Formats: sequence, structure tokens, C-alpha cells
Amino acid sequence: MVSIAKSTNPVRVYTYEEVLKASIEYFNGDELAANVWVNKYALKDSEGRIYELTPDDMHRRMAREIARIEQKYPNPLSEEEIYQLFRHFKYIVPQGGPMAGIGNDFQVSSLSNCFVIGCGADSYGGIIRMDEEQVQLMKRRGGVGHDLSHIRPKGSPVMNSALTSTGIVPFMERYSNSTREVAQDGRRGALMLTISIKHPDAEDFIDAKLEQGKVTGANVSVRIDDDFMRAALTGDAYVQQYPIDSDQPKVTKEIDAARLWNKIIYNAWKSAEPGVLFWDTIIRESVPDCYADLGFRTISTNPCGEIPLCPYDSCRLLAINLYSYVVNPFTEEAYFDFELFSQHV
Repeated sequence: MVSIAKSTNPVRVYTYEEVLKASIEYFNGDELAANVWVNKYALKDSEGRIYELTPDDMHRRMAREIARIEQKYPNPLSEEEIYQLFRHFKYIVPQGGPMAGIGNDFQVSSLSNCFVIGCGADSYGGIIRMDEEQVQLMKRRGGVGHDLSHIRPKGSPVMNSALTSTGIVPFMERYSNSTREVAQDGRRGALMLTISIKHPDAEDFIDAKLEQGKVTGANVSVRIDDDFMRAALTGDAYVQQYPIDSDQPKVTKEIDAARLWNKIIYNAWKSAEPGVLFWDTIIRESVPDCYADLGFRTISTNPCGEIPLCPYDSCRLLAINLYSYVVNPFTEEAYFDFELFSQHV
């Protein structure tokens, strides 16, 4: 162990071997857990110096910073109270970015886990802008989701030298490649690409990952509406269009909904994608769309698909360790401590 000066205060620096040994002891011999923590979450600088010995140091760092912010509001929690929530991952477990970023003076890092972006512009400039925003978020440890339904379908007229649009798939590959290029402290970025089933290029989107090596840097999911599912069940035709929400679409295309639904199922079996987002249900039942009347329409999800968001919204993820609220676990006297749970939640 050595010491260096940061500002006017000495800062302890640990060797990788010291940290790994202490972390293995902390995790009761679990080398996988220790390696993940050391490589992804322990406080370190760009020179590779490590400033935390075990997750206890990380939890103290987070508690100290959160308590500093708490002091600006009524009824603040103390550093010690917050630390006890985090300690040994017992009650509250911030996920990913917050664990690495809260109280971290050595990195410019996002404290939100994931973002949804989208300017809605169909121009090449708009598409490039999305690529730039995606990269800027990913280099700061943010996962990104965006929807491609605003891009005109393949063969549509354009004013450049190509005269017709290339469609969705080349831009899927572009965003995927950008994700693979961005390093996030030993891991690559995370990306979700979505499209409405109503878009005329939806089938090309669904097939994009069947070819080996294509779109390997993104998760892909299809936004399924109720009308499509009804058509798939009844055998009726389904009309795709562009723009997907227009009363006077420039492009329309009638398809066999049952055939396309079967293709989605087959592709998911063969390549594990696309995912399916039952979008009308999401809009009806999710909180994020409550501001749609103000222009904040939910358009996509974070990379793992658990949170639908509007453009430029973000999510901060945490886990609640419910087991820790069980008193006398695995006995006939076991019960859930709702009083303690209500204090924390």
C-alpha cells in the first residue's frame, strides 16, 4: 500500500492484490463476486490506482456523498443511517453506475444507469446526431435505448445522390458498432433498439440479427400493438404505414400478421431476439407516459427492457433485498418486518 496526495488530504492507494484478497474475504471466498467488484465498482483513477479495499469502503463513500445532498432537504438522513442501509448489501443495493459513480472524484460518470434518446428527425444529420448522443452517454457509463420507427422505410425517395432510402437495417448496424467501440471500465456499452410493428421495415428489423455477426452490439425488441395481435389471432390482414402515427401516411403496406408473428417466435427461438414489447399495454399501465399530453411520449425502453421511457429521460436502478426484512427466516415463526420496510421505502 502507498499514499498519494489528493488536494490537501492523503489518500490511501491499494495494490490490486491487496484489494482482491480483502474482497475475497469480504465475500466469504466467492472469487467471482470479488473480481466483479474490484474490476467494475472499486474506486480507481485512470492510472489504475485503487482507493477502496472492500465494498465497505464503497458503501461509506456513497453514504457520505448522499448525506451531503440530504443536508439540503428537510428531515435529512445521516451518513451513518445511510451507510447501514448499504452495508453488506443488506437492505438497499444501488445498481451499476450509482455504485461506481456516487462520490467518485476520479471519473466523469453518470449517476443514472440508462437513458432513452430520440430527436425524431428522419434526416441523415438527425441519425448521426443520435449516434453522437449515444456515444457520449455510453462513455460516461450510461446504457441507451432508442426507437427507429421515425426512420423512413427502405426504398423511400430522398433528395441525395442515392435517390432512395436504405431503410432501417444499416442504421441498426451503425448504432451497434458504436456500442461495441465504447469501453466502459472493462465492459462495452449497452444498447436497446426498438421499432413499431406498424413500420414497413419491421420485418427487416426482426431478421437483422439472424445473420452471424450482425448487430451484435444491441438488444432489439419489437413494439407490438393490440391491432396486430388481434389480426394475428383472427388471420386478418394488418396495415403497416409510414409515418406510423400519421392520418395521411406516405407509405402503406398490407401484411399477413399471423405469418409475421410466427416469424418473431421462430427468430426468438433461433437467435434469442427480437424481444417483444406489448406496447399498447405498456402505454396503458406504465407511469412514464403520464406526461404524454405535454409532449413527453414514451418511445422506447432501457437496454434490458424493464423501464419504458420518453426521450431524454433516465432511470436510476436499485434493488431492495427483501430477505433482510424477514425475521426468523425458514422457521415456523418467520414473518416480514413491514414496519422496518416502510421506514426504508
